[in-house]
Amino acid sequence: MEFDTSIVPPSPQQLERAAALLKSGEIVGIPTETVYGLAANAYDPEAIKKIFLAKGRPQDNPLIVHIDILERLNELVSELPKTALRLADAFWPGPLTMIFPKSEKVPYETTGGLDTVAVRMPALPAARELISVCGFPLAAPSANLSGRPSPTCAAHVYHDMKGKIPLILDGGECEVGVESTVISVHPDQVHLLRPGGVTVEMLHSIVPTVEIDDGVLHRVSDNVKAASPGMKYKHYSPKADVIILDGSLEQFSAYVNEHAADGVFALVFTGEEQAVSVPALPYGRIDDGAAQAHGLFSTLRELDERGAKIVFARCPVKKGVGLAVYNRLIRAAGFQVISL
Repeated sequence: MEFDTSIVPPSPQQLERAAALLKSGEIVGIPTETVYGLAANAYDPEAIKKIFLAKGRPQDNPLIVHIDILERLNELVSELPKTALRLADAFWPGPLTMIFPKSEKVPYETTGGLDTVAVRMPALPAARELISVCGFPLAAPSANLSGRPSPTCAAHVYHDMKGKIPLILDGGECEVGVESTVISVHPDQVHLLRPGGVTVEMLHSIVPTVEIDDGVLHRVSDNVKAASPGMKYKHYSPKADVIILDGSLEQFSAYVNEHAADGVFALVFTGEEQAVSVPALPYGRIDDGAAQAHGLFSTLRELDERGAKIVFARCPVKKGVGLAVYNRLIRAAGFQVISL
């Protein structure tokens, strides 16, 4: 079925319209503070299947379930560790997803076949208001074609989902710009499965130990079930072949200039555009991981618009929000990294 996809503001009237579509088993593009989501009723297996179909997403890739109030968590999970409540008190609403043993109410279609469910409470008021109007939680991966850069504005969603969904709520540009931090929770520690806007350092303020999964910085084998979205498959990729160059600006410039050719572009930090002889797009300041996160996906999409064929990318510092930026960039590059 092809839709006449419309983009509308998240006014009370349009939130009611979106809720009516979701209640009828349709899927809708929604804003959050991280990236735009492709939402469905988390309890409706047939609606969940429409998400996978629209995105072209592998069925074993779990979805994150979004809630509006903490009380709604009780219907989704079978166990609720005290550590999770402390983390929720510190970081919800916000860009933190926690993984719990699922309740029987959550279908396996939502969890990618896992006995666990990933849950977060988005910070953007419009997203929580929509969930409240619906009266049920929303499962929502990023609202892009699977493997492509995630959408950080309504126009990105429209580009990827035109004709596939009936409605996109336009909440403006996403504040964070990369998907949420994903963790599994244990009594005195957390296991980081995907970095995001809630950093390792921030988690350390609540729990004594933060273990970083090998899949954060390395490829996960095809025969391994992904515990979190964004771990297993190539993600966030423009059409160009992205290669990360890990070294100083001088080393980066020398390498890029030596390999200059038609269709070669550079992804650089703000202020470095003149250091290379090829077209260069900045994605944030070198010392500001939050700015890099905010600009990364829109810049990757711009590379497509500019017709880039090969992109040499500056390597971010792997700490703070920069760890999330590196996690997304290395997947966009298909794990192609050259140490200079």
